[in-house]
Amino acid sequence: MKIVRTLVWVSCLLLALPGLAAPPTRPGKLVLKLRASTNPLAADLSALLPALVALQATDLAQKFPHSALPSPERPGSVDLRRVYELTVPTGLTLTKARTMLLATGIVEYVEPLYLRMPQYQPNDPRADSLAGYNEYHLRLTQAYRAWDFTKGDTSVVIGVTDTGIRYTHEDLVGQVKYNYADPVNGLDDDGDGYIDNFRGWDFSNNNNDPFYNAFVGHGSQVSGIVAGATDNGKGIAGVGFKCKFLPLQIFPGTTTGSFAGYEAVVYAADHNCRVINMSWGGAGGYSRFEQDVCTYAAVNHDVVLVAAAGNTPGDLLFYPASYDHVLSVAATDEADAKADFSAYSRRIDLSAPGTNIIIVNGRLSSSYAGPPDADYWVGSGTSFASPQVAGAAALVRSRFPQLTAEQVVAQLRQAADTSIYTLPANQGYRGYLGTGRLNIARAVAALNQREARVVTSAFAPAKPFGYAPGDTVRLAATVRNLLLPVAGLTVTLTSLSPYLTVRQGGFAVGSLATLAEASNGAAPFRLAVASNVPPSTKATLRYHFSGANNYQSDQYVELLLNPDFVQLDAGNISVSVSSRGNLAYDDVTGAVGRGFSYRGSTPMLSEGGLLLATTPTRVATHLRSSSGAVQQSFFALAQIQKLTPGPRADQEARGTFRDSLPDPQKPRSVGVRVRQHGQSWAAPAARRNFILLDYSLRNLTADTLKPLYAGLFADWDLPGDAARNVARWDSVNRMGYCYDPLTPQVYAGVQVLGPRPAGVYSIDNSAPAGTPIYFADGFSPAEKYLALSGGFGRAHRSVGTDTQGTDASQVVSTLVPCLAPGDSATVAFAVLAAPTLAELQATAQAATAAYQQQQVLAAAPVAAGTTWQLFPNPTTGLVNIVLPTKLGAAAAQVLDALGRPVATVALPSGGGLLSLQALAPGLYVVRILGTSLLQRVVRE
Repeated sequence: MKIVRTLVWVSCLLLALPGLAAPPTRPGKLVLKLRASTNPLAADLSALLPALVALQATDLAQKFPHSALPSPERPGSVDLRRVYELTVPTGLTLTKARTMLLATGIVEYVEPLYLRMPQYQPNDPRADSLAGYNEYHLRLTQAYRAWDFTKGDTSVVIGVTDTGIRYTHEDLVGQVKYNYADPVNGLDDDGDGYIDNFRGWDFSNNNNDPFYNAFVGHGSQVSGIVAGATDNGKGIAGVGFKCKFLPLQIFPGTTTGSFAGYEAVVYAADHNCRVINMSWGGAGGYSRFEQDVCTYAAVNHDVVLVAAAGNTPGDLLFYPASYDHVLSVAATDEADAKADFSAYSRRIDLSAPGTNIIIVNGRLSSSYAGPPDADYWVGSGTSFASPQVAGAAALVRSRFPQLTAEQVVAQLRQAADTSIYTLPANQGYRGYLGTGRLNIARAVAALNQREARVVTSAFAPAKPFGYAPGDTVRLAATVRNLLLPVAGLTVTLTSLSPYLTVRQGGFAVGSLATLAEASNGAAPFRLAVASNVPPSTKATLRYHFSGANNYQSDQYVELLLNPDFVQLDAGNISVSVSSRGNLAYDDVTGAVGRGFSYRGSTPMLSEGGLLLATTPTRVATHLRSSSGAVQQSFFALAQIQKLTPGPRADQEARGTFRDSLPDPQKPRSVGVRVRQHGQSWAAPAARRNFILLDYSLRNLTADTLKPLYAGLFADWDLPGDAARNVARWDSVNRMGYCYDPLTPQVYAGVQVLGPRPAGVYSIDNSAPAGTPIYFADGFSPAEKYLALSGGFGRAHRSVGTDTQGTDASQVVSTLVPCLAPGDSATVAFAVLAAPTLAELQATAQAATAAYQQQQVLAAAPVAAGTTWQLFPNPTTGLVNIVLPTKLGAAAAQVLDALGRPVATVALPSGGGLLSLQALAPGLYVVRILGTSLLQRVVRE
């Protein structure tokens, strides 16, 4: 019952279970994939070199030089030869690296290398002394009956990616798949790039000895379940019976090694493993690299991938189990109830026993006094459910070698015992434990199952960042029949979310032969997003399949609704503004948001956002911190909303957030509420190159904030060479800006608006240790305060030279000298971009004029004792003005959006008609000359 994630991969990252920390990553390591190209690899790598030098990247290496190329006979196969690993400074942010590398135009993705962990919950090490335990899981899953149909085959090899194994154990020594083509002699006899890989490989330490070590023997335990020696009169029986296993160590157990699970998956696929078990993983942290590896094994090499669903008892995305092409396994107990530790979700494919499983003892215990390599114990975890399913997959492949990996998975799903959902203990988990509990005998007895699946879900319009309230969506589904031919097949789509309505949800497929496909692209499903959907809501849709012979099954697809940012893009600038004051992206990974671009350029702002501070320890931001994560100071009170058109601009954005009040636990808080407001224009041309941002700051504390610094941080990576930028200060226009001095394509900057003081602090991101702001170890609160407060003199205005730029950032700031408790003050900025410096300066002047005009309109009072009316508003041309009679005859002047007079009309006492028919549609201001009466009017 794996959920479909086609075309919504970014949503996966956004929908991690709240409260779960991001998975750990390998410090200083990134992985990138070059775009498909007709150029030689050497040419693409040469084009990539300037960005690598700028990032101070080293050790660029092809991750899988021996991987198989994609085959046209296997649609959807991937090319792993274009995947590279590199080393970068540990203080470098992912958003910075991603922005600079993607700006080359030859890189498809840039990601961290995640660290995934084994999924087991072992009992006390002495639990093997409890004689009452036995291999109940073999009886419950009907493995004994299954072995009457097949005992597996030694040619079917299961790759066990795990810790090292104790291959001297009596139940393991004879089950290892040895590579007789490469004996241990110091040579690469079989020419596969690995020397003496006779009994597997230790990828975590890069050697040929995957023997167990101090990291416990989790791999031995898993190996015994999946393929321990059976019918040998000793110990336990492995589900795979005669099937062999290939030990592949991925966890180091040393201080020098590193996690290497996905490298091992590629190796196993390349070395003819028909099944791969992955009893490890982590919550969250979707990775296109990891998905590519899973696709390579499953599609390029037709391997069945099986993974533990995780030991966090919640509905969450857990990888690799939640990736496409991976069979996800939850755990049940001796009574078929969900194990209390097991994950549960609609992404689970099926379940298997996972509590109190008799296993090979992974390491020799000092308390064990029996024969060597003959000890056992008891353990629990989805780690021990997954290898049962992997062993079952090996039996299915032995019994029915004609089945593809996709069909093997379907056979296992449909053979599962659905009766577990009749148990009272599982009533609350209906549909969340897959198709049921593993039944091996039914899976191998005969090919009498049916299963159709949606293999692609194409949403239109495609919005990988999520759908807004009120959106209508089309969904085209491609259905593939995997097992027996099915007649009278229908697919019905229903929504499990109150915020997503299915307006047309029927698809009459008809009859489908085995492996035949059908699509409803000509008459897609139709959906509607509710207008009141909360921010960042996960919506689940259910495909229900029904056909002849009582065939019924379900499948699910997710999408994100109401993403927590808006895009201001009416003019030449397109920038994401989040509910927490960030620009371009709302997170350090660069996944939440659509970035900052100018006239369709590549992303040119790796990180940006609001900074507030009163002291070096009272700093509020939602930007990077000294640990490389986000300094979480701002919390949304009212989600940012976009209005098109707005009352003052073609697009406007408004939202409210606040930081936590100062207390002993959070000493870096400032204590303000922020109302943010953004404006973007499509016309006139003078306004297309800037976006206005103003922030109303209210003091929520009992203290006077004196002074309160406010500024915008901008880490620019401009098109061309992102590490060859120069940062400068224009004191006339009160603007900090950056450009490439050798090949300038775009000038970009931030300007302080209004009467408050203006300053800039320019930062060399690659400056050595000992500089006042040293980005290699992050961006500390003290450094943020320095950047905000230290930019009002002549120092720190510039970095880089006109002959050699650098990787530059700026903090453009202003200050409120004194903000009393309960008082409010407004600070305002313009974010600008233009092709030349002269045009950027002209844009700054236009931004100043626009802001001044709005301040005049907002501040203009109505004369005491006078009232007047102007209607209709909006108008198609004629408006009626009603004035106090005591004014007598008057004159009405019309101003355009730039404050220029465009018409003047004499009015009799009491008012009269004013015609705007000769004017272009837009926003105007009507002013009664000789008075302070002003009113805005929209000409439609």
